Amino acid sequence: MTFTRRELIAGTFATVVATPSAAQPKGIDAARFGVRANAEGEQTQALQKAIDEAARAGQPLWLGLGRYRTGPLRLAPGLRIIGADGETTLRLVQGAALFTAQDARDVTLQGLTLDGQGAKPGNDGALVDLNAVSNLTIANCVITNAGRNAVALTQCTGTVSGTTIRNSADNALFCLDGRLIIRGNTIARSGNGGIRVWQSAKRGDGSIIENNTIEDTQARGGGDGQNGNAINIYRAEGVVVRGNTIRRAAFTAVRGNAASHIVIRNNTCSDLGEVAIYSEFDFVDATIVDNVIDTAAMGIAVTNMDQGGHLAVVRGNIIRNMTNKRPQGGPDAFGVGIGVEADTTVSGNTIENAPTMGIVVGAGKYLRDCKVTANIVREAGIGVGVSVVEGAGKAEITANVFSGIKRGAVVGMAWDKEATGDLTRGGADKFPQLTIRDNKVG
Repeated sequence: MTFTRRELIAGTFATVVATPSAAQPKGIDAARFGVRANAEGEQTQALQKAIDEAARAGQPLWLGLGRYRTGPLRLAPGLRIIGADGETTLRLVQGAALFTAQDARDVTLQGLTLDGQGAKPGNDGALVDLNAVSNLTIANCVITNAGRNAVALTQCTGTVSGTTIRNSADNALFCLDGRLIIRGNTIARSGNGGIRVWQSAKRGDGSIIENNTIEDTQARGGGDGQNGNAINIYRAEGVVVRGNTIRRAAFTAVRGNAASHIVIRNNTCSDLGEVAIYSEFDFVDATIVDNVIDTAAMGIAVTNMDQGGHLAVVRGNIIRNMTNKRPQGGPDAFGVGIGVEADTTVSGNTIENAPTMGIVVGAGKYLRDCKVTANIVREAGIGVGVSVVEGAGKAEITANVFSGIKRGAVVGMAWDKEATGDLTRGGADKFPQLTIRDNKVG
């Protein structure tokens, strides 16, 4: 058996690729401990012994081509388990979790296929369930058929890269109170969520979620937004979500909930059941730039000024084909390109085919210091709807281009009702809190 090496995407470890002949690479062969590929019986004890001895010796543990039937295995500090990419399968035949670890560091899982066969652990359990593991690497693995979460990482740091996670009954990757780089993975057919990065209290996180492909995220658990999100950031501050491709989520592509200082950049999102990109509840500072959104009930929502949500930039996004039907999750706006409320700049966006409204500025009295400038809105019911109810704050709507607008380029709104005609044609002087000028209406 020959092994060749190529660098991982993250550049932190070498991938081992099996070839027909040659010498065993440096490390410990699991066969030394009685581990046999394609054996009919389970090999939990032999695998656990091999794991413990390899960790003790500070050597990688090599698992050759084939299928290994096993129960739960404990990962020791310093352990590296390396298989032949796509050709080494650990199949869970009893118990709830395949891999567990507690208070470990420098743990690597690489080139393994892990098949949970639908086994259901207790609440919040996972096929790979790791706690307080620092410098963790999960690379070039396949994780499939988890009965609940596929991977749960609590208080962990490290990297998950180049890994395929599919057919998870709950979440593909659930990270709590950690700091991770989640890069270049493929996630498909998750029951309730693709990637969840959560903190148990509002605090810094700093995880990076980049260049992943996430498809067919369901919402089996129901609810009005807690499930059905491809990427969900909750209470975690300073998270960067960039360069991901997201298709077909029951609710949202990227949902930040009480997630301050979030950056959502250069993602491509399509076929969403609710709001494609959401920053909601008690957050400060959201940057939502250069994303492409095609087909959703609403493109981008920056909301909940009433609960402290404020301060955002929504810039350079392309949003098209908003659907004119109420989303399954509840009363959120639909057929709308962008909606904002407080201390937000909306600039340089292109919106096409928003049957209700291109841009919503404020909701009733919840409007404060918004600027809408240099956007293009084409084929919309209303171009920009701005709140003019008593108590609504200031807004500036300038230098936008409107084309194919049916009911007015800029219209004053009383909640969801039209309260004025087209303010670009006159009447804006009745609302001294508004600045409306230099817009081009075609």
